[in-house]
Amino acid sequence: MKAKTKLCAALALAFACGAAAAAVPEAEAARLGKDLTPMGAEKAGNKDGTIPAWTGGITKAPAGWKLSDPRVDPYKDDKVLFSIDASNVDKYKDKLSEGQQTLIRTLPGYRMDVYPTHRSCGYSDSVYQRSAENARVAKLVDGGWQLENAVGGGVLFPIPKNGAEAVWNHKLRIQSEGRIEHYSTLFSSKSGDFSQLAQNQWVVYPLHEQSTKSFDDVKKSEAKILNEVVSPAARAGEMILVHWFMDRGSDAWLYFPGQRRVRRAPSFAYDNPVPGYENLETVDQYPMYAGAMDRYDWKLVGKKEIYVPYNSWKLIDKSRKYKDIYLPDYVNRDLMRYELHRVWVVEATLKEGMRHIFPRRVMFIDEDSWTLLLTDLYDAQGKVWRVQEASLWVAPEIPACVSQEFVGYDLNVGRYIAETATQEHPPTDWLAGREGRINPNMFSPDELRRRGER
Repeated sequence: MKAKTKLCAALALAFACGAAAAAVPEAEAARLGKDLTPMGAEKAGNKDGTIPAWTGGITKAPAGWKLSDPRVDPYKDDKVLFSIDASNVDKYKDKLSEGQQTLIRTLPGYRMDVYPTHRSCGYSDSVYQRSAENARVAKLVDGGWQLENAVGGGVLFPIPKNGAEAVWNHKLRIQSEGRIEHYSTLFSSKSGDFSQLAQNQWVVYPLHEQSTKSFDDVKKSEAKILNEVVSPAARAGEMILVHWFMDRGSDAWLYFPGQRRVRRAPSFAYDNPVPGYENLETVDQYPMYAGAMDRYDWKLVGKKEIYVPYNSWKLIDKSRKYKDIYLPDYVNRDLMRYELHRVWVVEATLKEGMRHIFPRRVMFIDEDSWTLLLTDLYDAQGKVWRVQEASLWVAPEIPACVSQEFVGYDLNVGRYIAETATQEHPPTDWLAGREGRINPNMFSPDELRRRGER
């Protein structure tokens, strides 16, 4: 009761402070924390009872759990309700994306195991307070793709009015202020002999950093990423530094040990292939979607109930090896958990006069976490070309629902890329930004050069 009173007071304060610059009408903003969750999702369950009401999610670690311990799956005793495969896909197609249906129909043995739905995503009172304030002050300009104003540490647009707002919620979703992660990117092979790129990565989100006092402090910086290749030996020491911006494309710098110099990447944006990724992923497909949004019109189609990856503890379990997880044609189906959730559907259509290898993208964004869980990407003939699926699970130390592992299936070449696979690596440090374990000076071209010359 005390926590509820505290939350209501925080929401009221945020509303009072932001009334002059309301992004949504007062009556709508007042729904946050009432019939809408503080993050903007529908608090009630669905009419069929297959999606439960939100009751706060998971915000505390299990008793006795430490950061060095394996993650605990609170739903490990759940049983599969049913499976969707080629024999019954038509029965469930109203709750599947076109890309999901295509995977089921075209990949022999591919199935989706559906489990009971748990609305596990919970956040701190400060996140809820700042999300409420953003409902009043956050703003997009220049056709809806540039972020003009927002409060850090909260959802940007908890009550979105267009597709661009929903996608911005994903791009700056609440995960952490900054993190240090260790992972591999794997490239499938029909023989099962995957090639693998092991990497270390440092990521910060200036708007969400606790030191940020106002929107102007971040100088339009959306995110900064420093990536270092660990193996194979032929590529060890390669580095890339990327700065994403709120009002333009990205800046990127590359370091190659053999050349011992830093050079500016002239085209690290949009549909340019990620260097060294075997032409299986474009720059703006990582992670799921990133970068400038000016080439598309963003339509908010509405809400839909579909089966999406959720509570993916089996997938991230570090007791398993890559060879047991990533099979020749797809991720091991025994490790994928799907649940029925409400998602925002956003359709991105290429603007007239613009160029992109994907003229159309359909995105499915979780209402409880604002995580982009599924994307169908279409070719110029209107056919599904690639399908991306992301994982989702709770990191109670933040607390937040987080997402790292995601997979991109290329239906044209019959291969897939497994991104940010952490199973054989040390745990991600989700609190590195908050607790000062990331040096803010490391995200500069000069520092990239110094690191390479060490």
